[in-house]
Amino acid sequence: MGGLAHFFEEDGLPTTQISLIREHTETIKPPRALWVPFELGRPLGVPGDSVFQSRVLLSALKLLESPAGPVIEDFPEEAPASDDEDVVLACSVDLTQESKDLSSTEQLREALRIEMAQLRSWYDLAVKEHGRTTVGASGLALDTLGDFVSSFLEEDLPSNPSEELPLGMVLKLAVDDLKAFYTEAAASQPGALPPGSGVLADWFWSETVAGKVLLAIKELCAKSEDKVL
Repeated sequence: MGGLAHFFEEDGLPTTQISLIREHTETIKPPRALWVPFELGRPLGVPGDSVFQSRVLLSALKLLESPAGPVIEDFPEEAPASDDEDVVLACSVDLTQESKDLSSTEQLREALRIEMAQLRSWYDLAVKEHGRTTVGASGLALDTLGDFVSSFLEEDLPSNPSEELPLGMVLKLAVDDLKAFYTEAAASQPGALPPGSGVLADWFWSETVAGKVLLAIKELCAKSEDKVL
């Protein structure tokens, strides 16, 4: 919840936790928390480094010696580099569209359609190999996902496909689905090791049309009167 890894105890006993998002911890004000400067999903650092993970865990448990707070302490070390961060993303699909004029909204939307179509076979392969996918939180069909997200580039907001959630929340879930589609597709491509999360994030935000679309939407949503957006 909110990037927190908890060590729960009941009956009034002291509790401590590991926090990946300091702002959330400052708002929630738990009795004791250790903030760690690691990426989301890795509250103990990189996988397989038991010595470093033990230091993190012991630092969190040591907070139990502190009186009731709230107490927030910062872990003083960065996570070691993991082997998977040295893996170069092997992409046999050429996503380069720099030669195209992406200055208009419709050109940007069409470029996104082309890019998603190029990645679709890799995504389908990933689903077949793993038997699962994290795409689907928004409830939108994959064939309509890109168009729905890019429709927020328009002056008029799209209609809300959900009867239960506000439009801003549907957009958030659709963005999660879009990023999952890209990262699952990219991670399924050939290589000795799958690329690490840092490599995938750099690729998504710096090399894909989808990254450009989301950054453009971010600017528009920041100016919206809709507080959810």
